Amino acid sequence: MDIPRACNAATWFVDRHVAEGRAGRLAIRYGGRDITYGDVRVGANRCGNALRRLGVRMEQRVLLLLPDGPEFVSVFWGALKIGAVAVPTNTLLKPRDYEYILNDSRAAVVIAGEDLAPAIEAVRPHLRFLRQLVVAGRPGPGQVGLAELVTAESDELDPADTTKDDVAFWLYTSGTTGTPKAAVHLHHDMVVCCEAFGRHVLEIGPDDRCFSVARLFFAYGLGNALYFPFHVGAATVLDPRRPEPAKVFDILTRERPTLFFAVPTAFAAMLQVADAERLYDLRSVRLCLSAGEPLPKPIYDRWLERFGLEILDGIGSTEMCHTFIANRRGKVCPGSSGTLVPGYDAMIVDEAGRAVPPGEIGNLLVKGDSACAGYWNQHERSQQTFVGEWVRTGDKYRQDAAGCFWYAGRSDDMIKAGGMWVSPAEVESALAEHPAVVEAGVVGAADADELVKPLAFVVLAAGHVASPALEEELQAFVKQRLAAYKYPRWIVFVNELPKTATGKIQRFKLREIAKKTDRGGKPGIVDGKGLSSPLIPVHRCAPVRLAFASPERLFPCFLFTITGVATRRRGRGSMP
Repeated sequence: MDIPRACNAATWFVDRHVAEGRAGRLAIRYGGRDITYGDVRVGANRCGNALRRLGVRMEQRVLLLLPDGPEFVSVFWGALKIGAVAVPTNTLLKPRDYEYILNDSRAAVVIAGEDLAPAIEAVRPHLRFLRQLVVAGRPGPGQVGLAELVTAESDELDPADTTKDDVAFWLYTSGTTGTPKAAVHLHHDMVVCCEAFGRHVLEIGPDDRCFSVARLFFAYGLGNALYFPFHVGAATVLDPRRPEPAKVFDILTRERPTLFFAVPTAFAAMLQVADAERLYDLRSVRLCLSAGEPLPKPIYDRWLERFGLEILDGIGSTEMCHTFIANRRGKVCPGSSGTLVPGYDAMIVDEAGRAVPPGEIGNLLVKGDSACAGYWNQHERSQQTFVGEWVRTGDKYRQDAAGCFWYAGRSDDMIKAGGMWVSPAEVESALAEHPAVVEAGVVGAADADELVKPLAFVVLAAGHVASPALEEELQAFVKQRLAAYKYPRWIVFVNELPKTATGKIQRFKLREIAKKTDRGGKPGIVDGKGLSSPLIPVHRCAPVRLAFASPERLFPCFLFTITGVATRRRGRGSMP
């Protein structure tokens, strides 16, 4: 698609439908309400006018701290329409995280949900650039309410004189270490994603209805639930509640979406619901999509067996805006990320930047016109990631003869054992096939001779108890499936894996724990004091809970870059 120089994303994704006679067409289903494209246009225009009245000018940042709902949509498009920069932000962070993001972005205005406003107030004395906090919902004493602001505003708004290369929105990436960095996206980036992934993989049309477990503040969710449907005049289903399996099944049955977007963790949790294929009606769904972490083949197989639906797994990133490699309907290669999405190119290179032969593991680079312009105020990190047109994904991959890409772990997660590379993702996937394993995370650990070997952290399924016998059973299980040098020399049984607020496994924490293992070769258990305490041999105690974010907190939020933790559909083992 030839995108004209003069371009405003809000005009394309919203105003165009009204101008072409689709004002009455359904845009959003929310809380049992129908919201039309005409309604969205009015909401966006009023929000844009309100932001201007608050003094927001072109290129100034507006931070969105909102649950999925009409307010998010109105503020997002309203900010873009006046040429401001929307900054959708994770709603599950801590006040100190918001302090960093607000000062880094220099946002002039924050639009926050009523339950989230206290987190901003808690750090407000330290916010150097914030001029106004606006509360969506019931404002507290002395606070300004969004509803009050927009009620008095005009329904009409002329778009700012933006070009396709003007900045439209930022998305902060959490990473597994270090401070978040903002990927700067332009007005044309969303259109590029729609013409690539939306057209060639989703094959989305005006009669589709989308529902995404991943939230709008993530790159994955923003495309799934907002700009993909709005590109073609389709509808989206928004729900602000935590997407527990029963609630998700209820939405699929009641709202009857045709496109269902989730992550492997969500699919695994849904597979734990007994008789779900009988209790719920998924006949409206024509495609299931997955990203965020590799989709293990066992989950794919069980979902297909129970619901008769393929899951199209893929890889995307915040830097690339959405998906650039994906499986296709009727051509799924289970366990792989699929093939290149039209409009993108990729290459796998060694540490010197030379292309590796097919079948060999290397660093994945990708290019396409949806790539962000860089990281805000992060010159060195931008230079490390963006090399001309190419973007270093930080992922290790191999490509087979059929053109399918197979995830092998993060670039800094690969393990060299006995002079040979071991992919953590491959070992995790093998462990995940065992009936006792819910999920696993693998890192390298040094033995008594300071030689690095694989160490596995394993979360057990309900009814299974940690023991030396189970450790040996799992090691033998992996040996049967992979080359002998890849099996984990130690197994640490834990109740959960450490993850970021966006659901990415924190391998640096696993590596910290691994340093405390007995280098004589004994497996271990982390006790209740977490990283500050020694590991105890496995036969002396049962798994205990680590002081990490709970899976219940992590379930609704997923960053788009693949992380490499394998999951199973069984319940978590409990502490005896």
